[in-house]
Amino acid sequence: MAKVAFLGLGVMGFPMAGHLVKKGGHEVTVYNRTAAKAKEWADKFGGKTAATPKVAAEGQDFVMCCVGNDNDLRAVTIGADGAFAGMKKGATFVDHTTASAEVARELDAAATKAGFKFIDAPVSGGQAGAENGVLTVMCGGKEDAYAGAEPVIAAYARMCKLLGPAGSGQLTKMVNQICIAGLVQGLSEGIHFAKKSGLDVAAVIETISKGAAQSWQMENRYKTMNDGKFDFGFAVEWMRKDLSICLNEARRNGANLPVTALVDQFYSEVEKMGGKRWDTSSLLARLQR
Repeated sequence: MAKVAFLGLGVMGFPMAGHLVKKGGHEVTVYNRTAAKAKEWADKFGGKTAATPKVAAEGQDFVMCCVGNDNDLRAVTIGADGAFAGMKKGATFVDHTTASAEVARELDAAATKAGFKFIDAPVSGGQAGAENGVLTVMCGGKEDAYAGAEPVIAAYARMCKLLGPAGSGQLTKMVNQICIAGLVQGLSEGIHFAKKSGLDVAAVIETISKGAAQSWQMENRYKTMNDGKFDFGFAVEWMRKDLSICLNEARRNGANLPVTALVDQFYSEVEKMGGKRWDTSSLLARLQR
């Protein structure tokens, strides 16, 4: 059992923090920007709440975090009431936010200077993965920091791997989102084409999903896509945030991402259709306007 704090109780963080108690058996203190959400979590799982990230982090062995973006992350870490001001020597900060590799390196340097450890550990698997405790966790950081944190992360992870130094977890999450963007667009076009051709979409997918076209997106999203329902996963506005991170990093490292850039434009059109909170499979809705 470890003493753990969790900062950020959104659709991902709320169940992740819960698994730390239920499956991990850890002593957990939570902080959320909206205090009522932290109270709701404590009432459900029996942990403690803290008024600031600094107070939440004080005396903890591990501090986990899952917030919105780079600015949110800096606000809960390096501000006057940020967690870094409360971290004890030798503790480990694990950041599950999908953010830039740049901020991961920045926070790793600040943590090292202050005498504690940092891991960037973005996740994949969505709300369902968080609720079921089967997330994929992509980590960047030093080996000793990862070795200590991995058993704690295991409470909500199906797959957890160290990919390299600080920033490597975020870079791997970018690869994940780049791959998903192209897959969802391809699946959308395939379903759209099948409909226009007068084919039975369910029969088509049942057939081709047993071959090389198979994907998680196909298996888990084609039915809702075919029914025109787009309320089953990661929101378009969140995907656009992630793709923006990918495209900004590509400008820095010289990677050529033509499909990713195009799909990001398509998602902007979905937003204009009123689909900001639709799930990412709503690329099909754009084709069927």
